[in-house]
Amino acid sequence: MATDDSMSDDVFESPGEAPGSAGPAPAPGLGVSQEQMHKTPSPTGYPDYQPPAQLLAGLPPSADADAPVHKTILLGDSGVGKTSLLVQFDTGRFQSGNFSATVGIGFTNKVVSVDNTRVKLQIWDTAGQERFRSVTHAYYRDAHALLLLYDVTNKLSFDNTRAWLGEIREYAQDDVVIMLLGNKADCGGERVVRKEDGERLAREYNVAFMETSAKTGLNVELAFMAVARELKCRQTGERSGPDGDRFNVQEYVREQAQRGSCPPCGT
Repeated sequence: MATDDSMSDDVFESPGEAPGSAGPAPAPGLGVSQEQMHKTPSPTGYPDYQPPAQLLAGLPPSADADAPVHKTILLGDSGVGKTSLLVQFDTGRFQSGNFSATVGIGFTNKVVSVDNTRVKLQIWDTAGQERFRSVTHAYYRDAHALLLLYDVTNKLSFDNTRAWLGEIREYAQDDVVIMLLGNKADCGGERVVRKEDGERLAREYNVAFMETSAKTGLNVELAFMAVARELKCRQTGERSGPDGDRFNVQEYVREQAQRGSCPPCGT
């Protein structure tokens, strides 16, 4: 299969793989040396990646100190575009080139505004390789939301979503928010997984679904904002649905996708 920028790998490099890189934030139990732990990580945790200067000059830490923190984990096979999706959401830009495969797990924080309420998403990017599953399983247990990605140009990554969903059922909390994302929707000529297949699988497992593109930004903000809105409503007990009904992330995603728009995101 041909490879282009939209096929970028989706995960963090290990601290030792990028010369001069500070490496991602160290995760417990990964055998990180004391020397590596004392290095200053990049602002996002991505080796060799710096966000635009205007983003680094955002709100001071104290402004977000009281914002509720919601642990959100990106899951899926290696290469489906998890890191590219996160960088697109974090900066509004597509980071061209390839990310090397993660060793373990890393995270970054993103504060968004939902109805004038600041919600902090602590977004964890996981290694998709089988040998790291025992590490990532430990992070499922206290997750508030899980975004499961597959690559619409890779049938195996779609087929493997059933195994991922099985692991979620085994290791995650029963009330965790789950969203299925068919990524790389911009690769029309290389598509092998139909949108209808993703919709059918989402109905089977009763989870929200949409297709995304980390390259064009299609539905990227919508995916994270839908999760943030659901988590905010759960925390406050608000009923933000039509006629005062409880907010439903699946209905919200369908309505917003049909409108072709996304609510504003404040950072």
